[in-house]
Amino acid sequence: MAASARTDTYDPCYDPLVAPTPGANQAYAPTWWAASAGAAPQDDGPVRGDMDVEVAIVGSGSTGMATALYLAQEHGIAAVVLEANQTAWGCSSRSGGQGQNASGRLKRSQWIARWGPDVAKRLDTEIRTGFENFRELTQQIDCDAHDGGHLYVAHRPEKVPVLTQEAALMRDVFGYATRMLSAEQLRAEYCDEREACGAMFEPHGVGIHPLKFTYGLARKARALGAKLHTASPVQGMQMVGDRVHLRTPGGTVRARRVAVCTGGYTGQALTPLLRNRLMPILSNSVVTRPLTDAELKATNFRSKTFLTDTRTLRFYYRLLEGNRLQLGSRSSITGAEAQAPQHLKLLTDAIARKFPPLAGIGIDHSWWGWVDVSHDMMPRITRPDAAQKVWYAVGYGGNGVSFSTWAGKRLAQRVAGQDGQDRAFELPIYDSPLPFPNVLNAVTSEAFAPFRRFGQRFLYKWYWLQDEK
Repeated sequence: MAASARTDTYDPCYDPLVAPTPGANQAYAPTWWAASAGAAPQDDGPVRGDMDVEVAIVGSGSTGMATALYLAQEHGIAAVVLEANQTAWGCSSRSGGQGQNASGRLKRSQWIARWGPDVAKRLDTEIRTGFENFRELTQQIDCDAHDGGHLYVAHRPEKVPVLTQEAALMRDVFGYATRMLSAEQLRAEYCDEREACGAMFEPHGVGIHPLKFTYGLARKARALGAKLHTASPVQGMQMVGDRVHLRTPGGTVRARRVAVCTGGYTGQALTPLLRNRLMPILSNSVVTRPLTDAELKATNFRSKTFLTDTRTLRFYYRLLEGNRLQLGSRSSITGAEAQAPQHLKLLTDAIARKFPPLAGIGIDHSWWGWVDVSHDMMPRITRPDAAQKVWYAVGYGGNGVSFSTWAGKRLAQRVAGQDGQDRAFELPIYDSPLPFPNVLNAVTSEAFAPFRRFGQRFLYKWYWLQDEK
């Protein structure tokens, strides 16, 4: 069947903290990825009538499609994927495409502080294995992959010793070939980033076109028998006997097992298992027109290695195929405010500071998307309630580009019941559900959402003072 026709509608103000679902059959956000990915893979159209299935997967991003791929490839299970809108409509068509050797918001030094060196080393082995699996997939899928590592840029002088200490830990404890660059080395070898006071180079990092990549996962999964139903939002989920009933506009899907892979687009009404467990955060991105030869020379771009700076509200940026500059950061608090011009100005001002020759450059694409941040800053791939046949893989905190595919592989293993003998599942990202703040225990999200956002506004102002002053 041909890919489902896209509608003309797109809701730029969607907010998962207050809206029940992300819509149905909406067009993609106006991203560079959607404009340049080419034709979407074939899908199986909307759900039309009730059906019984072995495994239902909610969400067709990289986690959902990787789960479907590995269920078919390694466990002989042809899953049914339910997508509210278009294939990879959420995070996987809006992210920065920076595939880091990481997941969640915590650095390895913070892993040691939280869990001790032994658990941190085992977690590093797991995350690194996932990164290598991702790297291998990027070599199989046409996704503009650039295997050039990652530059963590000190945006203030006092951040240099912090990065130096982390680089030493990465080398001495975890065995990575991490090294520090002076500001002069960064500008001579990579790009003339004028804010940089130095940088930590990590050799593990692959930048990708995230929508092309997820399209490739979808094609692989469908070739092995998985079904992909677009325009089929899950409007309710409940256990009935030994089945999970997932209600969609076209019919009820009765599944023996369910995997939830909805990332930053996890609505509060989807399932009580995830209500209040994630804090959705908006991230805005822009892509410029192609740089001229003179602009490339003026900015001394010598590599497409991606960069992230040391702000808490960090900027992430890189030169794309076709010599366009991509740059993104956190900005708006709510979906209702997402279109406000100051959020675009935040990014264009950053371009002017970091690359003065590009001040005022034309912006061809501007968009925003939701990031799924867990309340302890780390993801979970788990079955939160033994009484329900529902698993989830969420909470990447903006570091899911590479790890999402490994999370899908591990999730498939769990859903297939093949996780009993693997000690990796004793790690903290697998052995507990997502936490939520104690203050939320006695209140509903709908009633408490304004207060959560008030706290976020306060934090953003505090982070800005810390970052800039």
